[in-house]
Amino acid sequence: MSLLSKLLSKPKSWWKWLTSHRLVGEDVDSTDEFATISSLTLLPGQLKLKVGVVSVRGNYREHNEDNYYVPGRRPVRPDLSDGGAETPAMTLEPENLFIVADGMGGQQAGEKASLMAVELIPRAIARRLTAEEREPRQIQESIRQAVAEVNSEILGSSGLVTEYSNMGTTVVLAQFRQDRVFVAGIGDSRAYRLRDHKLELLTKDHSLADALLDAGTITKEELSTHKFKNVLYLYLGSKDARSGPEEFKVLDVRPGDRFLLASDGLTGVVPDEELARVLCTVSDPQQAAVMLKDMALDNDSKDNVTCLIISVVAQSDPGLSA
Repeated sequence: MSLLSKLLSKPKSWWKWLTSHRLVGEDVDSTDEFATISSLTLLPGQLKLKVGVVSVRGNYREHNEDNYYVPGRRPVRPDLSDGGAETPAMTLEPENLFIVADGMGGQQAGEKASLMAVELIPRAIARRLTAEEREPRQIQESIRQAVAEVNSEILGSSGLVTEYSNMGTTVVLAQFRQDRVFVAGIGDSRAYRLRDHKLELLTKDHSLADALLDAGTITKEELSTHKFKNVLYLYLGSKDARSGPEEFKVLDVRPGDRFLLASDGLTGVVPDEELARVLCTVSDPQQAAVMLKDMALDNDSKDNVTCLIISVVAQSDPGLSA
């Protein structure tokens, strides 16, 4: 029986369990602020993806435990800094993967877990997924197996190194293949799609509060301020994640679509209506990412903030040369 099932089946034991275990989601030490980069241009099939990303430690944390994977960009690392210089746009090969991870666990553990996620998952997927593969079920299974493998790696490292004990990380990813995108998440980092001015949440938050909402124990109005909103029952580095992502969204991709991957340092303090407004009105994805980051900090986000925006455009779009 999973941790969540045990808690829901014995509600009176929740408090005893919660007070006797270190909870993922407790306030922990938080990599250096990572400089924003300029928009990045990718080419899957007949479409191009313009990408902007920013990741900062924020106003309260000493370190940045968030991380991300964008092809051709180095991840956040505590031993490296980028001097603040903007980097010019790039054109990469088709079939691209994007990841945001939010580490946790204290000391160096959160930084290590999120870095492992963004470094190891792309390699694990690449070993399983050929460039010719187009079958959706096989693509999903390749991603699932890759994430499960990295979950085992994080669990193993957690048990071997004292500094990494109890480490874990969320992960949300988007794998583009031709005219489709495969989206999956574990934890409470989120993926959204904006299409025709409508913002759609593509992933599920795996917090105890969300589980209580699903069970009908609390109301939707109580969710955002519930004391268990930031306590995760599913995350990379947990035994319950040994099978990889539970759910996938497989979506068609067309010009005009915008995808947002973000840690809860953004989505926890900036309402969906404001996310949609910026995505609708700020065409450059790098500028939009920076604007959303600034909004999160202005709204007193207590966490690291990572925002990755992917804009789908046609090859003939004149904005690509801007």
